[in-house]
Amino acid sequence: MNLMTLQKPRTTLRTEKEEKVFITDCEGPISKNDNAYEITEHFIPDGATFYATISRYDDVQADLVKRPGYKAGDTLRLILPFLMAYGVTNSKIEKFSSEHILLVPGAKSTLGFIQSIMSSFIVSTSYEHYMRALCSLVDFPYGNVYCTKLDVDKYKLDEKEITKLKQLRKEIVGMPMIHIPENASSINGLSMRDREATRRLDEIFWEEIATMECDRILKEVNPMGGFEKADAVQDIERKTGGNLFNTVYYGDSITDVQPFRLVRENDGLTISFNGNRYAVREAEIAVLSDNTLMTSVLTDVFNRLGKESVIKLVEEWSYSALDAYCAPALRNHMFDLYPETLPKVEVIAPSNKERLMEESTVFRRTVRGESIGALG
Repeated sequence: MNLMTLQKPRTTLRTEKEEKVFITDCEGPISKNDNAYEITEHFIPDGATFYATISRYDDVQADLVKRPGYKAGDTLRLILPFLMAYGVTNSKIEKFSSEHILLVPGAKSTLGFIQSIMSSFIVSTSYEHYMRALCSLVDFPYGNVYCTKLDVDKYKLDEKEITKLKQLRKEIVGMPMIHIPENASSINGLSMRDREATRRLDEIFWEEIATMECDRILKEVNPMGGFEKADAVQDIERKTGGNLFNTVYYGDSITDVQPFRLVRENDGLTISFNGNRYAVREAEIAVLSDNTLMTSVLTDVFNRLGKESVIKLVEEWSYSALDAYCAPALRNHMFDLYPETLPKVEVIAPSNKERLMEESTVFRRTVRGESIGALG
């Protein structure tokens, strides 16, 4: 079924401030990719291990150390000198990105449908090369995208720095993977081994690379993550003339923590879509689904009936609840796609949060793959 055949529901005349706004992360809720991870894996020797190590260090800096000026998602700037050392250029990123997009089933139809009923935006940590390619594939306006701006070609490395970066890559790949305990609230919650690995990575990025010419790229590239995503949400609010209580935000990772908090604290709706523990910890609803039809259903109810109706639908989650709340075309599509068992969706509460964090993390890995699903 093509969801674009659905008509915008008839409602009484709204003021501009009553218009609803849909905002979503990209990688996770829309695509299965982790583009930066995949680029690193492709172009750098032992790139998967290298990226996972830096990503875990990123989680430590953002969630435990709370380094001033550092935000979740800064992995995308930390890896750049190393990508350059192995010859990555704008054209290589563009070509690789366009050839390796893997959408969550239903994503193109969902984005088309939601654009037909409400203002829609994507706020993603991904590099702009990937987002342009994805927008072209799913017919989403790139002008409604916030992402990480990057021009690799404006930076140059000399042979001495290339040699040094390759040596550092080898050292990083040989480090133990940092383990972050569930209850860790500071770096003191890490094991002695992991604190030592963190200390060495601190030296590499904030002392050794800081003396190199390539440090310029670390200073100038500003990934769209953490508080930058929250700033983007506020910019969308200004552009649309709306209010955050009329906003629904979908996310799945540590980079969505700040926008989740911003939207939630202003009475908007926050939904973790196959999220990791950071996302489930901050959102109000957890969705575990192999298809974005769930996004269409929940967003349509939010648009027509408001947040409280979405909460009631989820609390009553069943085929009969879909009959009561869901637009007929979406309801029928749900029944066709899931004739026996509906996807899991729950309101997140203190009593089920730990369980949902575990279940969503496990399910996330089945949808996106073990390596990508394990990233923060």
